[in-house]
Amino acid sequence: MNLPAVAITMGDASGIGPEIIMKALARPDVTAMCRPFVVGDAERLRVAGRIVGSDLQVHAIDTPSEATYAPGTVECIDLGLIPADHPFGKVSPVSGEGAYRYIAKAVEVVRAGDAAAICTAPLSKEALHAAGRKYPGHTELLAELTGTPEVSMMLVSPKLRVIHVTTHIGLVDAIARIEPGLVERVIGRAHATLVRSGIADPRIGVCGINPHAGENGLFGRGEEGEKIVPAVEACRARGWRVEGPLPADTLFFLAARGDYDMVVAMYHDQGHGPIKVLGLESGVNITVGLPVIRTSVDHGTAFDIAGKGIADEGSMVEALRQAVELAPRHG
Repeated sequence: MNLPAVAITMGDASGIGPEIIMKALARPDVTAMCRPFVVGDAERLRVAGRIVGSDLQVHAIDTPSEATYAPGTVECIDLGLIPADHPFGKVSPVSGEGAYRYIAKAVEVVRAGDAAAICTAPLSKEALHAAGRKYPGHTELLAELTGTPEVSMMLVSPKLRVIHVTTHIGLVDAIARIEPGLVERVIGRAHATLVRSGIADPRIGVCGINPHAGENGLFGRGEEGEKIVPAVEACRARGWRVEGPLPADTLFFLAARGDYDMVVAMYHDQGHGPIKVLGLESGVNITVGLPVIRTSVDHGTAFDIAGKGIADEGSMVEALRQAVELAPRHG
């Protein structure tokens, strides 16, 4: 079988991204499932390799076609943006600009057909902003670079899948933004993603906004009936197995034990909290709705431990696995 090529962006060079990449690419199970190459900085990867005690050699390339994927070698499209003495563990506009440039290059590579998916190491929103790149995060950055008007964030752990109606906005603003059309489109993206992944008739549970999903008007101002019920009814009319709005606390319990294939969360913390409790180390972030496959680790830059060689690569390995599962097959 022709293994899919996956572009791994190095993320913030001051964080743990370079270390977890070097650890992940040392694993035989990773190189057995894909042809990975890094979009980043070759010398930074070499420094990270020394920090984690890796024997891997970093092969600097200009284009994916130059990659040899030789055993014991990490292929890196080298943008050469990071100074040799650049510190770990500190917010830096140099690292922020690098993180942006790596993503932009990866999008270019995938759109040219030279990779089947993008897998991203974490970036720092503060560093991104310090570099003058005013994006809330990877998701919005990728949406703009690919010309995609609307995308959804999906989080996956071994026991739970969650897709979000809103993400990086304040709670009051999130409630204002939620409306039936948006909820219906998010459920549609969730359904399409599950069907593509091999679940022919997925069961989707939709969270309410208020405690107890409003409890028939007892809590809130009728948001469930106004904003969520019409979307659920429209999806059920298509023959989909969609239930809700349901109390979030109960729904997450039922989903984690296997009653639902996907939970639709209304706002950031409603969905992120349960995922991180159930498996931060193995969580994966997937951007749904882009013209390219994009998965990511579900953790941050961890500046407090960056450069110490102790970061866990588990989420990076899982993100690569999900990228391979979702990537289009050729040959």
